[in-house]
Amino acid sequence: MARFIRDILATLSYEPAKAPADREELSRLDQRLAHFADKGAGTGGTISIQPDECSVWDGNPRDQPGLTADSCRSLIESIASEGGNRIPVLVRLNPPGSDRPYQLLVGSRRRFAVGWLNHNGRPDLRLTALVVDLSDEEAFRLADIENRERADISELDRARSYQHAVDRFYGGVQSRMAEALNLSNSQLSRLIALAQLPQEVIDAFATRDELRVRYSELLTPLLRQAGQRGRMIAEAQLIGEQQQALARQGDRLIPPATVLARLREAAMPPSQEEARDIAIIAGGARIGRAKPSRGGGLTVDLSIAEDADLDELLTRLRETIVAVRAAPLL
Repeated sequence: MARFIRDILATLSYEPAKAPADREELSRLDQRLAHFADKGAGTGGTISIQPDECSVWDGNPRDQPGLTADSCRSLIESIASEGGNRIPVLVRLNPPGSDRPYQLLVGSRRRFAVGWLNHNGRPDLRLTALVVDLSDEEAFRLADIENRERADISELDRARSYQHAVDRFYGGVQSRMAEALNLSNSQLSRLIALAQLPQEVIDAFATRDELRVRYSELLTPLLRQAGQRGRMIAEAQLIGEQQQALARQGDRLIPPATVLARLREAAMPPSQEEARDIAIIAGGARIGRAKPSRGGGLTVDLSIAEDADLDELLTRLRETIVAVRAAPLL
């Protein structure tokens, strides 16, 4: 078995491959595992276990809470019709004293699907598994081979797993990790830069699936300057609040291209006039701005929706006017 798995690691050496258009289309790793299971049927090559007999290895980048019956619907239907998962999951033995006997390395969606079916009318189904003996680094490379071809692994999840793995498995040396994964140093650096974006910037996007490596390539150089970084994070916080307000109202969220443009614009140094503007925020959204004039007056620019809460709006407007009056003239 160990020879078979290490042969997979050697022969599936990260050749560029397009993610399957259909999420249930077999990846190259799935094809190899399915062939092994078919060839070894009845020979004891696989075992049957209950889904809750295995914990999920923390080195796998897949977002476990993100798995739902809807996202796994076609897989659930396939496993139900076939009476089990034809493609085995990969597990290894947990250390003595662990709560569960096995640790899942590859096959999170299959484990979820069988577990869901167990609780929804098919308690007889078991999870078909291969027990392997792999080091953490080998397990990480194998999971990476599978996940590179999966459309439901976000670039951010993958980037965060790489950021964690470079210290955990490769002694903090990116070049060692890049060589092991058959990536260029620049490819790996760009992925890790995505994982290192400030949380405020990540939260500015409607979903983390919208974040792309190319966005971090544009934003990271701007974030390295202290002044620019402060303005970008402030704008990201404002966008995040607006996204939450839009979500509560059931409105269309701010698209990623707009988020990116606003963050890049925020990095530009403000003019003297713009620097004195104070944003008016109500309901988590920016509804206008106010600024003092040299003649002692006050300029207010508002955009008020029909369903705006007027009491809150007037309260925020009063607070803003007081703040502007207290601001010193340039």
